[in-house]
Amino acid sequence: QIPREVLEKKAVEQGDIQFFELAALFVNTKIKKKDLTVELTNFIAPLDYVPQEIRAKITDWKAWIDYWAIDFDFKGDTFHNQWQSYRTRKNKKLETSRTHTYTESGKYTIQIKVIDILGNDTTKTLEIEVE
Repeated sequence: QIPREVLEKKAVEQGDIQFFELAALFVNTKIKKKDLTVELTNFIAPLDYVPQEIRAKITDWKAWIDYWAIDFDFKGDTFHNQWQSYRTRKNKKLETSRTHTYTESGKYTIQIKVIDILGNDTTKTLEIEVE
């Protein structure tokens, strides 16, 4: 993430600007004929700006994720949310895999978007081919 303040020369000169590492998202895909299964396998949040008391409470990588969504036919411009899983106060369980059936064979670009519990956005784009 690039802070807005980086555009202010004075803030840069004073050292007031901080750059943070991006999160790492790991995904497995399985294709069987026209069925694609997308599975989140790991998410590593950058800990630079996370208070120690919060870090200590999170023991499972899935707990960092608040919401995730998939665009099964990403065209390179706008993300179209075609499926999502998110937590609620009553249901804290997060699905970590989803299967989608394509109607036509071919090459597709999929994009996975994750929003972590701190509001940061992480995306991963993959090329797949279905029979």
